[in-house]
Amino acid sequence: MLVALCSLKGSPGVTTLALALAARWPGSSIVVEADPAGGDLLARFRLPESPGLVSLAAARHSTDPSVLTQHSQVLPGGLRVVPAPVEGDQCRAALSALAFSTPWRKPGTNVVIDFGRIDANLTALPHIRTVDALLVLVRPQDDELARVAVKLQAIDRWTRRPGLVLVGDGYSAREVSNGLGVPVVGRIPRDDKGALALSGRGSSRHGPARSRLGRAAAALATHLVAPAFVPQARLVDTAAQLAGPPSRN
Repeated sequence: MLVALCSLKGSPGVTTLALALAARWPGSSIVVEADPAGGDLLARFRLPESPGLVSLAAARHSTDPSVLTQHSQVLPGGLRVVPAPVEGDQCRAALSALAFSTPWRKPGTNVVIDFGRIDANLTALPHIRTVDALLVLVRPQDDELARVAVKLQAIDRWTRRPGLVLVGDGYSAREVSNGLGVPVVGRIPRDDKGALALSGRGSSRHGPARSRLGRAAAALATHLVAPAFVPQARLVDTAAQLAGPPSRN
């Protein structure tokens, strides 16, 4: 399965959730960092610049089914990632080079693509159109929801299967899905210790297998691997049940 994560405003933790989601996926998984503004993983985990997104772009014509793995690195804990360069120009050039190839598809492996914040620069758009599910992270507060509402028409052109992931406290999943007409497929709690563990700075006691963030990511993964064409209303209802009683800041 090919899952993409992005945001439309602010920094609600797209990279952190991408790592948590891949770490808790039931089966083999790999994270591809493809933020047009530049990546965080090289600095976050002190990784070498290669292999990564740039070397993957150079090998874009390869027909080897293991090409994605060949251009990945292994984080502490065993998760494979394809890190993006820190410099945005390099990242955008690599994404442009990859636009007409399909290196994301690796048989038997789930791929989680971190597109970061999507704004006026739509370098990532050709890739977004190829994914099985696009998850838009948003804090359920008035200012961020207003931005999503404005962008809904554009999102419909990007993918036929958008879903919202609410980050932190605020409006309930049911309120958001009813107000915007887009399914809410999960809610991620604010978990500073769990996020630190996914940045290479926290304790393993708060890693994705034990943290609140990791448990929420596992629940989200379970929804995503459910039968592909679950009715939209069913998704909304299930997400609302997971989210618990309505809350508002």
